Amino acid sequence: MKEEMTLLILKPDCVAKSLTGEVLRRFEQSGFGIRALKMTRLSPDLLNEHYAHLRDKSFFPEIIAFMTSGPVVLVALAGEDVVARVRDLVGPTDSRKAAKGTIRGDYGVDVMVNVVHASDSKENAEIELRRFFAPEEIQEPGSPVEKSNR
Repeated sequence: MKEEMTLLILKPDCVAKSLTGEVLRRFEQSGFGIRALKMTRLSPDLLNEHYAHLRDKSFFPEIIAFMTSGPVVLVALAGEDVVARVRDLVGPTDSRKAAKGTIRGDYGVDVMVNVVHASDSKENAEIELRRFFAPEEIQEPGSPVEKSNR
């Protein structure tokens, strides 16, 4: 099966609680490969684009405020059936409903303060990866760097 990629955003709560390494470790131990990684602060304009599907919701301003409250870590993660498998590892959006052993079940607080964003479909993963990473920032599978790390 062809390797696929998805986007993760380790949210401000993840970074503030020093969970970045633990969350990344869980993905790597589950067999996923990191193809790009960067820490940044997201702008309201970029978040307005990313969360455009929620613009009409009453909680939209809170999302923007939360996601601009601190740095985030953007990750291009790769593997077979990566979108579905990552969503299983992350757990449901509402951390209060997430099972222990999932990332949100272990570290999340609620629907918004839930440690990580993960793309919800292959199509959205492609769009989101292009939104947050330039093509040259993403390591291709089988690149010399990847081979030297084996």
